Formats: sequence, C-alpha cells, structure tokens
Amino acid sequence: MRTHGQSVQDQFDSQAHAYLTSPVHAEGPDLAHAKNLVGHAALATGHAIDVGCGAGHLSFALAPGLARVVALDPSPSMLATVEKAAAVRGLPNIETRQASAESLPFAGSSFDLACTRYSAHHWTRLESALQEMHRVLRPRGRLLIIDVLGHEEPLVDTHLQSMELLRDPSHVRNRSATEWRSLLEAAGFVDVEHAQWPLRLAFAAWVERMRTSPERTSIIRALQNEAPREAQEALAFEPDGSFAVRTGLFWARRAD
Repeated sequence: MRTHGQSVQDQFDSQAHAYLTSPVHAEGPDLAHAKNLVGHAALATGHAIDVGCGAGHLSFALAPGLARVVALDPSPSMLATVEKAAAVRGLPNIETRQASAESLPFAGSSFDLACTRYSAHHWTRLESALQEMHRVLRPRGRLLIIDVLGHEEPLVDTHLQSMELLRDPSHVRNRSATEWRSLLEAAGFVDVEHAQWPLRLAFAAWVERMRTSPERTSIIRALQNEAPREAQEALAFEPDGSFAVRTGLFWARRAD
C-alpha cells in the first residue's frame, strides 16, 4: 500500500504539463493580486520560496519583482517543467529544489517571502509546514497563501471534500477562511489580510487533469445529483457536473 507522499508524487509527476497549461492554474485574479501585494511590499531585492510550486505559475508571476525565487516541490517532473518554462519566459532568477513542505532544506531566516498556491490542501502536516515557513522567513518576512477554500457550512463542506477526494486520492483537506486564520495565528503570523474570488471548475477538465477513473467520476456525479438543495445551491452545480468554489488568498507577516 502506498504512502500519501507516494500518492502525491504518482498523481503529479505524470501530469506536470497538464498543470502548466491548465487555465485554472495559469490564470486568475489571485495571481494579479499577489503580484501587487509583493510589489507594494518593496521586495525587489528579496528572496522568496514557493512551497509546493507545482507547474510554477506563482513563481512565474512573482519572479520579475524579486531577486530570487526558489521553486520547491516533491515532484521531479514538476520541477523539470518549471525549469523549462522559466527558461522560455526569460526568468533566470528562478531555481528549483526537491523537498516537502514539512521539512524545508534551508537555514532559518533565509527568505523575505514564503508563498504557496493550490498546494496546501495536499499537505498532511499543515501545521508543521506553516511552522517551517515561519522558521525560514526573516523577521517581519511576508507569507502568501493561496488555496481553494473549504466551506464554512459543514453540510456543504462535506460534499465538497468528498468530491475532491474521489477525484484526487492525494487530497487532504480544503480549509475554510476561519480555519486558515486560526492556523496562521497559531504558527506565529500577524496582520493577516484575506481576499477571495469565485472559481468555476469545468467538470470534464477537472477530472481529466487528475485522470480520475470512470468509476470514481460516476460516483462524483451521483453525489452531486443526490446532494441536498443547500449543497447544490452553495456549490452551484451545473447539469454537466461543473461547479463553483472560492479561491482564498492570505497575506501575513512573521511577528518578530
């Protein structure tokens, strides 16, 4: 039986190019907002770490305004994709490193910015990962978290998390905005700012990207069709299975 870490690597190693070209990951108002936040923080000479970088879209967006970005991920294929895409985009200040979020291979106070996008819902030890991001930040360093939000209403959230896990066995949990605030404060971050945007997920592309089996896809559709009205309305289920979630962005700083 595979470990969760092996499941994550198996899922994403073979799908690196799909994530590079995915509109859901390559675009979005959150990327523009993140770029503005980093620009206003005057980090032009700063060093950043992008934890769980995936295909590198956050690194690509932020690198022009930074001196150095370390794109870190456990998947070798994702890192190879980032290296090639960074070269094509003319971003020589992006470097890659293979590692997990819970054990960052850097000394304390090494970075001015620690960030992650659409990755934290795969982390089994989120608290440890946040503590690691806090550790590698310099005093008053900045933290940027972007991820799909869990729903504040338990009934709706149960349906969302169930669909996510059926579609992707490496899924752990989407945290709600309330959960994120508590987690960040517990990890030693202050001045937490939050923004969020609706995100429509086209069903066919959503399951294709993870190569979800026909059996699991059918179960997801059955779950949607049999969901109570509250869940159907909150997640905006469409006839073809497409639905809507929210992308959350959290901007904070290390307290000391």
